Amino acid sequence: MSLMGATVATVLMPATAARATGTVHEVQMLNKHPDSNERMVFHPDIVEAQPGDTIRFVAADPAHNSVSYDDMLPEGAEGWKTRMSQDAEVVVGAEGAYGYYCQPHKALGMVGLILVGDASGNYARLKEARLRAPREKQRWEDIFARADEIVGGTA
Repeated sequence: MSLMGATVATVLMPATAARATGTVHEVQMLNKHPDSNERMVFHPDIVEAQPGDTIRFVAADPAHNSVSYDDMLPEGAEGWKTRMSQDAEVVVGAEGAYGYYCQPHKALGMVGLILVGDASGNYARLKEARLRAPREKQRWEDIFARADEIVGGTA
């Protein structure tokens, strides 16, 4: 498995340390959702985690990666960018909400959300992020509608 940006200490930590103390959450990068007709998806697109947990991005289909949005990270956390078509692990260290996307399929709405611990601290800020592509906006609206129930209806 490969990690890009190994100097990102607050978000990416050695995967061996995370396995010793945290849970591993698997997110598949897919061309088609297994239970619907949605195309270009992360499955699941919302992950609930705790600080120190590992998010394992699995390249189930080729030509996908995971990239954090610069403006959709908790304070003090740094972003990541995984390699195309390769499995990768990201250890989430800071509490809060993390938004991410697939670089070649962002405009098609291939986006996802990680909620770490009490994610309410920066969750409302994520909902205010400027999104340009209509499909990307639509997918985020759906994710936020479901995540509101998890986070506690934070507007």
